[in-house]
Amino acid sequence: MPKFSRRTKVTAAFLIVIAVGYGVALYWESRNKVPSDFTAARLQSAIIAQNIVNNSNQSTATLEKINQDDQQGDYTDALELTNGLINQSQDLRNQAVDLSNQVENMTKALSGVDDFDAQQAALEAISSRLAVINQLVNYSGDLGKLLGVLQERFTGTAGTNAEVQTLVGQINTDVNAINNYNAQAGQAMDKFDSIERS
Repeated sequence: MPKFSRRTKVTAAFLIVIAVGYGVALYWESRNKVPSDFTAARLQSAIIAQNIVNNSNQSTATLEKINQDDQQGDYTDALELTNGLINQSQDLRNQAVDLSNQVENMTKALSGVDDFDAQQAALEAISSRLAVINQLVNYSGDLGKLLGVLQERFTGTAGTNAEVQTLVGQINTDVNAINNYNAQAGQAMDKFDSIERS
């Protein structure tokens, strides 16, 4: 039986550890069918969308106060609150751009998902995230209209309480739609996860 030097034994053990490690890595890689780019973009888009939902939900109480101020003729406070919402809307637009970038990354990485049903579920989530972005555009536009009507009422040139109530109702509808689309995206990703696990 040949005698191996200590150096040869250590080298052989090192090579065996590397081979086993490589085999384990290949095994886990083959089990993970979802590209890491998709997973990272998915997680970031979920965080950004939830921030958008939280921020837009906060506007509901402010809108109620704006409507009350308008009915009481306190246009200064109503304008101030509306300006605050418009500033918040700018932040939401920035988040919408970030969300759009993450949705783009998800879309690019989607081709790495092998299962057709999983791809379809991911496409549903992507569509819902895009709908959130679209609804944010509507939300921002409606806030701008509300500011215009309140400014007209403040100066006494035009605008009615009915217009304010209509716009407040429309903005609340926008917020509800944002919530619904975000929930739909979450449900689609839950479906995606269950398909990938099976």
